[in-house]
Amino acid sequence: MRAAAGPEELAALETDVLAGFVLARASAGLTDGTIQSDVGHLEQVRAWFGRPLWEMEPADADAYFGTALREAAKGTRLGRAQALKVYFLFLELRHKVEIHQMTGRVVQCPIDEMNRPRGRTGAALRIPPSAGQVDRLFAGWRADLAVCRKFAPTARNYAAARLMADVGLRVNEVRRLDLADVKWELGRFGKLHVRHGKGSRGSGPRERMVPLINGADRTLRWFVEQVWGHFDTDHTRPGAPLFPSERKTADGGCARLGDDRLRAALAEAAARHLPDRPDRLTPHVLRHFCASQLYLGGMDLVAIQETLGHAWIATTMHYIHVHRTHVEDAWITGQQRAAARLKGL
Repeated sequence: MRAAAGPEELAALETDVLAGFVLARASAGLTDGTIQSDVGHLEQVRAWFGRPLWEMEPADADAYFGTALREAAKGTRLGRAQALKVYFLFLELRHKVEIHQMTGRVVQCPIDEMNRPRGRTGAALRIPPSAGQVDRLFAGWRADLAVCRKFAPTARNYAAARLMADVGLRVNEVRRLDLADVKWELGRFGKLHVRHGKGSRGSGPRERMVPLINGADRTLRWFVEQVWGHFDTDHTRPGAPLFPSERKTADGGCARLGDDRLRAALAEAAARHLPDRPDRLTPHVLRHFCASQLYLGGMDLVAIQETLGHAWIATTMHYIHVHRTHVEDAWITGQQRAAARLKGL
């Protein structure tokens, strides 16, 4: 039987384990800032505990979160608990046998359902407008183009909002698109190369290709061919933004449109054309609308997940809102299809 490890050997193991944890999180694609935050949380707990973290037990976590951290901000408590859970998962997967051999201790996460800090609230409920309301919004916005004071900016804002409603892009994904990111030659409708997709849980940008379905190809072709030239005449300029600002950069090109302008333009259009809608219409609500309409149109959840760029299909499910009769309608449709199959036998 192996003799118990001495203090120096345990200290070396603790250092090696933390270094391995950092490397593993980096290889998983997390940003340096996220990793540093997790390590900072672990160091704070380690300083309070005074011993290697693998010695923590549920009673120690009770004392820490129930006394030392009781008055801390909710986000701090949740972040520290999450960092501990991830760290202990790493210990169990990579070092459980080694720690047991050196210390005789079986690694077990001290955070459980009884002491896990509560307080994380669910995402705000975003009920998208109906298809009829969105049609009315864009019909009115399109009519504005004939009478507006500044055609190009109004047309640009209209096209960007249509893109968010048709294929569910995030507002920052839209504004960071370059003209060269439109790949007309790909697929049946053309595709958008979204290079700055939002990563999950602190990971870096996630690229994806988004097909220009749902009429997005027509809107984008109209914008590029008939509107974009009002901002810039050089389609070949490297890094030329798809949705430019009226401001110019130092090299004479157009600056990139800001997300605040897009949000404001959408809110202003909704105030004009959907005055009966009580809630503010935001780009993220249009993203919920897109997911819901694609689902009602027959697209499966996995395809919607890929279109929206979600890491987890559970996230996609939160974006789908269906009419209260959807279950009954789906059941009736299923019965009709079953009857048709039986009739054909």
